[in-house]
Amino acid sequence: MSSSLPVIQADGLAACCSPVTGGLVSDGAAETLARMFKALGDPTRVKLLSLIAAAPDGEACICDMTEPVGLSQPTVSHHMRLLVESGLATREQRGRWAYYRVAPAALSALAAALDPR
Repeated sequence: MSSSLPVIQADGLAACCSPVTGGLVSDGAAETLARMFKALGDPTRVKLLSLIAAAPDGEACICDMTEPVGLSQPTVSHHMRLLVESGLATREQRGRWAYYRVAPAALSALAAALDPR
């Protein structure tokens, strides 16, 4: 049986995700970071985030994301659901289509967590 983890809000990332190089991280921070890195552990999801970030308005419709990655719409939707659940992307429903944006605060938190300073 799988359980879904809560979506991390951008304003809470800095507090939960202290640098892993600065000492032992808390269980909660480790879980949050692991979930985000796990979401990025799939090349398709990395490509999808890249596609969204490179889009003219910084957002992409699910309808425009299938062809570049060569996958069906349900498969792309699955990957995007995982990115949204991990806090790395946001989703907005407009009519029958979903539009996605990269969550810059989440990416910044991941980078900061690995910064050795």
